[in-house]
Amino acid sequence: MINLSTGAFYERSTTQISSLRARAETLQKQIGTGERLTKSSDDPVAAARLRMLDREERISKVDTRNSQSAENNLQFTDEAFAQIAVIISRARELSLQASSATTSDSQRASIATELDGLRENLLGLANGRNASGHSLFGGQAIGNAYEVDATTGVATYVGTATLDSVEIGEGQTIVPGNTGPQVFSFEDANGNQTDIFAELSALATALRAGGETAADAGRDGLTMLDASFDKVTTAQTVLGSRLAWLELMTDRRTDNLERIEDERSVMGEADLAVTMSRLQEMLTVLEASQSSFVRLANLNLFSMLR
Repeated sequence: MINLSTGAFYERSTTQISSLRARAETLQKQIGTGERLTKSSDDPVAAARLRMLDREERISKVDTRNSQSAENNLQFTDEAFAQIAVIISRARELSLQASSATTSDSQRASIATELDGLRENLLGLANGRNASGHSLFGGQAIGNAYEVDATTGVATYVGTATLDSVEIGEGQTIVPGNTGPQVFSFEDANGNQTDIFAELSALATALRAGGETAADAGRDGLTMLDASFDKVTTAQTVLGSRLAWLELMTDRRTDNLERIEDERSVMGEADLAVTMSRLQEMLTVLEASQSSFVRLANLNLFSMLR
């Protein structure tokens, strides 16, 4: 009986001290890593929730990258719109001047030359690229949005008809730009589809012809340029609303990431003050248990028979 009780005492004490040491080591690890859970079995429900929070965060990061890319593209496009509007306004001033009866044929020829330069500048903007080198107005196309025939000088849109939208979070999408026709094409006075490049070219040709026909062309050019300007300003308005929507969604993602971080702190992060307090208590209990074990172990049978 005495041997059995002594053996049980040693086994029970050793198990207790080993358990206390393991718990102290766990607390020390939590303090070192800042994490409350060292393995899923510590708290299966919390561990599952933390995995869901990690997934939400990964998705949010993808949405953030998409939003940043879309915002950069839209900002480049907005800058291009501003320059396009200036060019069209200048072309309208020239068209108004050309329509005047006091303007000579030589002056109209000079106006035609400036219009040619403005058209080239517009084509340069139409074939502009964003920070990553992608066409601003080519849709999904990789290269230029417009190609110019070397012989005729005719500009032809070679981009795609549409531009794919991108995910920006919460099931929302946004179109990160415009195609060329959405900006530069419009209906002429006869209801036919045309673009500003063809119209500027035709206006310059008519002005070089001189005479009353040139003055009439100048007046017709005013209508054409007004229609083109309206198309650009409409595109600018749409773009502005997209930028505003991106900003709103960015704010919502930021709030969501803060929520994720707060919930992660509650579910998975160790409270250092509480954990250190528990560790101190655990070390005190461990020290007392070890001391008690040593004292009791010395009270063997021979010591009691003295």
